[in-house]
Parts: sequence; structure tokens; C-alpha cells
Amino acid sequence: MSAAPTAADEILFTQDGAGIARLVLNRPRARNALTFAMYQGIIDHCARIAADPSVRVLVITGAGDKAFAAGTDIAQFRGFSSAQDALDYERFMDRVMGALERLRVPVIAAIAGACTGGGAAIAASCDLRIATRDARFGFPIARTLGNCLSLANLKRLSALVGPARVKDMIFTARLIGAEEALAIGLVGEVVADAEALAIRATELAGLMAGHAPLTLQATKEGLRRIQDADDTEGERPGDDLIRLCYTSADFREGMEAFLGKRAPDWTGR
Repeated sequence: MSAAPTAADEILFTQDGAGIARLVLNRPRARNALTFAMYQGIIDHCARIAADPSVRVLVITGAGDKAFAAGTDIAQFRGFSSAQDALDYERFMDRVMGALERLRVPVIAAIAGACTGGGAAIAASCDLRIATRDARFGFPIARTLGNCLSLANLKRLSALVGPARVKDMIFTARLIGAEEALAIGLVGEVVADAEALAIRATELAGLMAGHAPLTLQATKEGLRRIQDADDTEGERPGDDLIRLCYTSADFREGMEAFLGKRAPDWTGR
């Protein structure tokens, strides 16, 4: 029997001689759903890149052609037993997204297939997003888990597509197709398929790797400071909303229904 995959197997890092680094979310059988170890791997690799001046650009993609990442692996939530677990999780997620946003080099999300939940949050934290025609984006949490996004994630998404479209995505729990995502500015480019995506991501990364790195760094950091998502310690605006959702009976019901492959019975409690 083969050994169970390790965290190192589930997030792959490579770097070429042209200054292009790549992170591959590598759980194709689980539609690249992210474990906590994979999220930590993103933070660790961002720190590695930050310390290496030879890296000029980072490309993030998912293994296979079915998904960029289908959110957080739902089984990870079974250990939640308190409001603090939920707050710690959202703090952790903010650290992941913050690591991408604060990284000095441009980050390209190369998206094929499903890009939902935590996967969509990662994509939104990248600087540029390109997608295949069959890509689908969204946060179907109102239909599945009954949790919520942090204020930092809501602010990030609103900056990309506007509050009305964020409400539409979450209230309807629908997934947005690639052409609609292009029209509303969620992605900047759509290509035919996974093969074309890999080619275009490399082409775009090579273009930026040849540009003045300090210009790109200053532009990226300046725009981040304008947004300035709250990353202070202690109680934060929106913590009450996280507690409301993650400690509810509905969240527990949504998680068990998802894992049991049945429809949840929402009660609003």
C-alpha cells in the first residue's frame, strides 16, 4: 500500500532560471481542496520567495484541469468546538491572503475549473488572474456550510467587483462562469483550456520578470496600503459575525450535510 501524501506532496514549489516561481495546489482527487497544512505551505513559500531576490514573479495554479481549488477541505472543520476556533481560523486565513498580498513580487493565479471558497479567496488575493473557459468562481457557503467571510475577504472582493456583485455571488450561492468573471473584472483574461493556460501564465510571468522589480513592488505595496485590510491583534470589526455563523447549529448541520452528501436543513440558529 502506498504511503499517505504529506503536506510537501500537496503543495509543490518549483523555480526556474528566469526568476519565475510556481506553486501547485496538488490534491487533484479532492479538487485541490485545501488542508490547513497547505494553507501554511503558502505562507511558508511566500516567506521563502521574499528572502530570495532571484525570484521576480510567482504563479499559483491547481493540479489537473478540474479545479484551481475547491475551497477548504470541509473535514478540517470537524475539530471546531468553540467561537475561538472560528476566530483563529479566520485570522489564519487572513495571514494566508496577507502573505500573498504583501509578497514583493507579482502573483498570477492561473485558474482552470472550480475556484470556490478558500480557493476563490486565494485567487482574489493574487495580483492577476487568468482563467480557462470552463473556470467557475464563487462562494456557495449560503448553500453549503452556512459560515461567512471575514471583513478582510469581503473588502478584498468588493474592491475587485463591487459590493452589489459580492452580494449577488453570496446571496444566490451561484458560480460565475469565466466570461462573466471577465466582464465584471474578476479575471483579466480567458483562454481556451489548461494547456493554453499554462502557456499564457508562463508568457505573462516572463514579461513581468523582465520589468523593473522595484516599480512592480512599489505599485503593488502602494495599492495594498490604500486597501489596508485590518490585521490588528485582539478583537476586530466583524468578529461578532464570525462567531454568529461558526458557532451556530446551522454551521454544524451544513458541515455534516456536505460530508454526508445530503441537503442541509437550515433553522437560522
